[in-house]
Amino acid sequence: MPREFSRTDRLGAQMQRDLAVIVRNELDDPRLGMVTLQEVRVVRDLSHATVFFTVLGGTLNEKETAKTLNEAAPFLRHELGRCIKIRTIPELHFVHDDSLRRGNQLSDLIDQAIAEDAKHHHD
Repeated sequence: MPREFSRTDRLGAQMQRDLAVIVRNELDDPRLGMVTLQEVRVVRDLSHATVFFTVLGGTLNEKETAKTLNEAAPFLRHELGRCIKIRTIPELHFVHDDSLRRGNQLSDLIDQAIAEDAKHHHD
């Protein structure tokens, strides 16, 4: 019987929890704003992990925030190594998660289509 979650899924979830604490408590860059880690996807051989994030506030745009987080990745990886006991900690790659923005756009388009449909239906 297959397990409910693979090892990479469990490791990704643990990394997400630990990284969220490290980013909140250890990164001293006031330009970042409030960074929320949405998901961590770990490749099968555990060599790399993609960290999807969103950000509220701060003076940096998404690209600059990703650059700042990627520059801090070696430090974050080192700190993560203190929390998670595995032989090697995956290399971290931070990517802005724009799924919330795309979801809002799709929701707006659906609302617009419903409104137009209702308008045509009454005419």
